[in-house]
Amino acid sequence: MTGGRRPLGGGTRRRLGLPNVRWVAWAALAVMLAGLAYVGFALLRSVSVTTTIAAARTASFGGRPPALAWPAQGEAAVGVGGVGLIGVHGSGQPTPIASIAKVMTAYVILRDHPLSGAAGGPQITVTPADVAVYRTDHAAGQSVVAVRAGERLTESQALKGLLQPSGTNIATLLARWDAGGQRAFVAKMNAQARALGLSHTRYTDVSGVQSGTVSTAADQVALGIRAMALPAFRQTVAMAQATLPVAGLQYNVDGLVGKHGIVGIKTGTTSQAGGCFLFATEQHVSGRPAIVIGAVLHQLATSSQPSMITAAFNAATTLAASTRLAARRVITRGATLGWVKAPWTDRVPLVAARSASFVGWAGLPVHASVAVAHLSPPVDTGQDAGTVVLASGQQRATVALVASDTVPRASFSWRLAHP
Repeated sequence: MTGGRRPLGGGTRRRLGLPNVRWVAWAALAVMLAGLAYVGFALLRSVSVTTTIAAARTASFGGRPPALAWPAQGEAAVGVGGVGLIGVHGSGQPTPIASIAKVMTAYVILRDHPLSGAAGGPQITVTPADVAVYRTDHAAGQSVVAVRAGERLTESQALKGLLQPSGTNIATLLARWDAGGQRAFVAKMNAQARALGLSHTRYTDVSGVQSGTVSTAADQVALGIRAMALPAFRQTVAMAQATLPVAGLQYNVDGLVGKHGIVGIKTGTTSQAGGCFLFATEQHVSGRPAIVIGAVLHQLATSSQPSMITAAFNAATTLAASTRLAARRVITRGATLGWVKAPWTDRVPLVAARSASFVGWAGLPVHASVAVAHLSPPVDTGQDAGTVVLASGQQRATVALVASDTVPRASFSWRLAHP
């Protein structure tokens, strides 16, 4: 037996309460691995930013609403091409519209047979039946354009005969050429009216001679806006005269074309309809052209206005002169429309990348809706972050939203402190 001490066995260690070396090593390793896992998780986990937007906003053009000079009789309406209706006056009940009905006749023809540029379009051969209609209409005192059997009119020439001297027989000729006859063409006119939302408009003939062809001033303004968007129509009604193969020189019955800023559109008179005028004037607003469309219906002769058409012309020019438009900035570059938020830094505004302006009048509402993109850090200054869509009447503008500052990645210390 030696004098040296024996090492303590495992049992002895347990009796003395000493830790097991192997167990301590495994525990230390576990703690180290857990720490490494935590650090790895904190560094590698995805952290995102949130985006918020300002509530959808509705504003309006500032200033006083226009004091429109409405006629003392009948009904009237006025609107702006590309914007919409400004106002309506009178009963708003359907009333005969006389030859203003020919605007829809021309609109349907141009939808079925579009014209572009200076092209005359397809040729239409005048038939003996067309000549018979001319003679009948002439005997009835209708406005007509002389035709001869075998004469060939281009579509453009026929439209000039329809819209300038207001040839009632040319309306019948075009209906025959397009649809085979008046009944089928009138059905097209009514279908087009429904498609355009002209809920108070009904056509019973192609020229407006019949008192059953009725509409409202507001419906006719809506149709006028659509028709003036067609270049061939707009060019035709703006002409003071035209020369046709047989009829020769024909003058526009719209005697105000080229005066008071009027660039068309169509007149009409019957004993049932009174004097009617669907008109267009052009204004320049901040260097941009704007078309004002107005309608005055059922204007009657008075002691100071000896004819129905004179009453309609006077009512139209007075109403047009009172309709003044303006350009307004509806959003300014740099305007804050939302924010990017990250918990490790201050929120960053999302701003409009550019300004936008609309044409309108005082009181015109402007709506704004904002949509933001999904963003991940880092976000750079000027980075696209969404869009704002602005709407006013039929006007639309889409403006990009950009970050006004940077949103950095989360720091190492923030990640460790915020698992």
